[in-house]
Amino acid sequence: MAIQISSELLDGCVLGILLHDDYYGYSLTQKVQESISVSESTMYPVLRRLKKNDLLSTYDEPYQGRNRRYYKITSEGKRQFEMIKQDWQVFKGSIDKMLGDGVDHE
Repeated sequence: MAIQISSELLDGCVLGILLHDDYYGYSLTQKVQESISVSESTMYPVLRRLKKNDLLSTYDEPYQGRNRRYYKITSEGKRQFEMIKQDWQVFKGSIDKMLGDGVDHE
């Protein structure tokens, strides 16, 4: 059984990857798929939403006669990433406690 990832966590994953480098859509999807199971059809709406919310910007670069659309994190995206990261730490700690780290089992 696969654990479903929330949209906020997926946003955090995308923003976290883009902190280090810009990626075009397909390469970004592949990078996310190295760690979690997510389809291309899931990723593109996420990218559009993040761009619409000014967390990402885009630019095009020519590649083999076509353009690739690259995604770049914005200043607002960096702030949002830090908030998601803090929320994740609190959530992860709570789940870890329930799954056996620090919970007394009778």
